Amino acid sequence: MKHKGVGKIKFKKVVAEQFPIHPKRGGGVVKIDAWENENGDVVKYSMAYINHLIYSGDNGRVIGYDNTHNFHHKHYFGEISEVEDFISYQDMVDRFENEIKEFIK
Repeated sequence: MKHKGVGKIKFKKVVAEQFPIHPKRGGGVVKIDAWENENGDVVKYSMAYINHLIYSGDNGRVIGYDNTHNFHHKHYFGEISEVEDFISYQDMVDRFENEIKEFIK
């Protein structure tokens, strides 16, 4: 039996940013995306520093954070580790911005 009107929950994309990094500063690109539910809560996010010259695995993702696969996790040179002390999306953005300073001069 097919249920009518039942579908995926829709989220609104509220952040879609890409920042190319000048080669003199390290090259690559920073990508940040976030989606909100109807209450305005960030329910899905992804942020990554991509630079194929530093790391060719994981689609060039040197470092990043996201919550796909229903858990908050960090990507670092192909290794994935759970973020066990998740506080908020903004905290993840702050961590990410601080950690990419190691690669962007």
